Amino acid sequence: MKLPDTITEEELTEVLKATKLKHHKIAFALGFYNCMRISEVVKLNKEDIDKERKLIYIKQSKGKKDRHIPIAPEVSRGLRHIPMKCGVRALQIAFNRVTEKVLGKKLNFHLLRHSGITHYLTKKGWNTSQVQQLAGHSRITTTQIYTHINPTHLVDKMWD
Repeated sequence: MKLPDTITEEELTEVLKATKLKHHKIAFALGFYNCMRISEVVKLNKEDIDKERKLIYIKQSKGKKDRHIPIAPEVSRGLRHIPMKCGVRALQIAFNRVTEKVLGKKLNFHLLRHSGITHYLTKKGWNTSQVQQLAGHSRITTTQIYTHINPTHLVDKMWD
């Protein structure tokens, strides 16, 4: 089985630094830190954000499922730029362009979701059930695909 491609949080930081439009920055951060699909980001409205309870309400996502997810601290300030001022295609093109410029390759927005899931499992040490709920996976086996270890994590562990 082919492992999903990912970027590190450090690479995301470089991408965000090179991103000019604020609504693009928050969209990319939501993709990574909240493991959101591009369609979920584009559909997000102010009334879907409960800052008091620190929750985002995602309505009718893949499989027509609703879910509540916690607001990641890294995105909380940027949520004032919701709703998005662009559609799915424009957001994908913006991500392609900035990743080509910063990382030397055009990447798909969905890679942010893969990267975020991997980040929470490997770097943050969340358990699989927690990440399954965040990602909205109906089967735990889908989440377990992301439990692969990035080789740099192994090197870091070896040299601890």
